[in-house]
Amino acid sequence: MQRGPALAETFPVAITPAEQRVLDLLRRGDSNRHIAAQLVLSPRTVESHVSHLLAKTGCRSRTQLLLWALAQG
Repeated sequence: MQRGPALAETFPVAITPAEQRVLDLLRRGDSNRHIAAQLVLSPRTVESHVSHLLAKTGCRSRTQLLLWALAQG
């Protein structure tokens, strides 16, 4: 079985609206602190959303998560 972005492509990934907003800003290359300011969240909440996204997608790093997000369109 493959890991990382290829794993997520084989299973549907249920992302919450809040996680989607964080992912959209991650795609732009924003830092957690900048994302927190943009979404009026604490940096810790953003870290939590990123952690959930990593777990849901099977990605092991923020870079893998970005590659996965780009592959999703």
